[in-house]
Amino acid sequence: MNPPVHSSVSLVPPWRRHLLLGAFGLVLTGLLVRAFYVQVWARDFYRRHGDRQQIRTAILPAHRGRLLDRAGMPLAVSAPVQAVCINPRRFHPDEAQLRQLAKLLGKSPRALRRQIERHRQRAFLYLARQLPPARAEAIDSLGLDGLFLRREFRRYYPTAEVTAHLLGFTDIDQHGQEGLERRFEAQLASVPGKIQVIRDRRGRTIEAVEAIRPSRPGHDIRLSIDRRLQYWAYLELKRAVAEHDARGAMLVLLDARTGEVLALANQPTFNPNARAKAFKGAFRNRAVVDTFEPGSTLKPLSMACALREGVVRSATLINTRPGWLRVGRHLVRDHRNYGVLTLEGILKKSSNIGITQVALRLSPHRFTRCLADFGLGSRAGIEFPGEATGKLPAPQGLGKFEQATLAFGYGLALSTLQLARAYTVFADDGMLHSVTLLPRAQDDKARRVLPARIARQVRSMMEGVVSREGTAWRAKVPGYRVAGKTGTVKLAIPGGYARDRYRALFVGMAPASDPQLVLAVVIEEPRGKEYYGGQVAAPVFSRVMGFALRLLGVPPDDLPAGSKAVWVQRASGAG
Repeated sequence: MNPPVHSSVSLVPPWRRHLLLGAFGLVLTGLLVRAFYVQVWARDFYRRHGDRQQIRTAILPAHRGRLLDRAGMPLAVSAPVQAVCINPRRFHPDEAQLRQLAKLLGKSPRALRRQIERHRQRAFLYLARQLPPARAEAIDSLGLDGLFLRREFRRYYPTAEVTAHLLGFTDIDQHGQEGLERRFEAQLASVPGKIQVIRDRRGRTIEAVEAIRPSRPGHDIRLSIDRRLQYWAYLELKRAVAEHDARGAMLVLLDARTGEVLALANQPTFNPNARAKAFKGAFRNRAVVDTFEPGSTLKPLSMACALREGVVRSATLINTRPGWLRVGRHLVRDHRNYGVLTLEGILKKSSNIGITQVALRLSPHRFTRCLADFGLGSRAGIEFPGEATGKLPAPQGLGKFEQATLAFGYGLALSTLQLARAYTVFADDGMLHSVTLLPRAQDDKARRVLPARIARQVRSMMEGVVSREGTAWRAKVPGYRVAGKTGTVKLAIPGGYARDRYRALFVGMAPASDPQLVLAVVIEEPRGKEYYGGQVAAPVFSRVMGFALRLLGVPPDDLPAGSKAVWVQRASGAG
């Protein structure tokens, strides 16, 4: 009988096998449920979450509108540049890389490290802005994780300090801060676009996914300024300030028929491309925003008011003997005893006594009302922020001496722009023009202040000023008749007027037979041997007006007998 055989394989309890199969089933079911949840139920959520890891909204910068002169030549443009940016959370260069980056940025490694660590919790940080493309590309070529470039624009002014006070400037984000950049911000400003992009771990754009909003560049604006005239005015003012050691100067050139500003300059000026070097107060467009007493340049207005109101006639004679006149408790003086003067002689000799006697024939109310009609005491309405209103005294408090000093330009305040504008009344046969920095064919806001006959009469008187017997012989322009008036004003100081500080002025028009241009020149505190308006401001007028008349092709009206003008055609685009 054989012995029983025992099996070496132990039997597994059925419950254990079922437990194991159940566990596998649960795991498989969980995976299937999770896959269904991720792929179907929560698909949109996880897609958005994944997109946030790689897809970013990028800004598409657009260039700011250009400022152009009347011929379309650029005065302000936006040039493409680059900003160097990092994601501080992901930017971890070694010391060698940091030193190399700091050198290209022009910073010390220590300062750069502090800048990064101070903003370590941020996801975006500018390291440098408005870098030239070549320099930015050199930085980008370092291949540092978390560092990337962003395109932007920098405002550039080709004419630099020549047009600085007019144009103003923008900030680093291309928002107008001063001048016309500020005034026309709404038109010049661009609207940046937005686009979704995929970026790599360094933050560089790999692929554009979807456009959210297109960018829109700003609108160009054409100005009434002639760049050639502006440049010449700038040079002549600079020359005069240096020649006479003056504290400053202002100039405004207007089209006598449309009120367009063709040139407007100040000295000293600044370079808007490097304005960090500018001195305090350099940004003020003083020809528009600063006011002063105009002195004898107001005498033609006083004379015109007396003629308009009928208190004097062209044949009226005024006795100025003995060279001084008592008005109340005060004395009005001339430089010397001019004797009996005609109305033209009063302007030609710039007699304070003569114009005082003429003006005192008017009531204070009629006198100030007439001066207000010339635009004094009110804004000219030019497209420039901060334009000065000026000051015209009220008639109620105007005594005889105050009215006398008002007649020869003291006791009121106006700007260079207002002064030039007032003279358009004489240039355009009695019509006061509004002024503009935008080109136009005609002035729809012009209004009559004087009868044409009186405007021509006073203009003829002012021609006598620019003669050998007048105070402004040096304002003459060869080949052209000139009408205008000088002014030499003592500067106001606390308690009175300075004895040795002056303002020199000349305002005039040409050609006097049919004026096309009005030019006002103001030289502040000439400290050389010469300080009279006829010595200091009149020569500037002569050179600027002469250049402008020839450049614009205005026919001469004062050629020698038997001669004729010969015009040479300029080449197209010549400046």
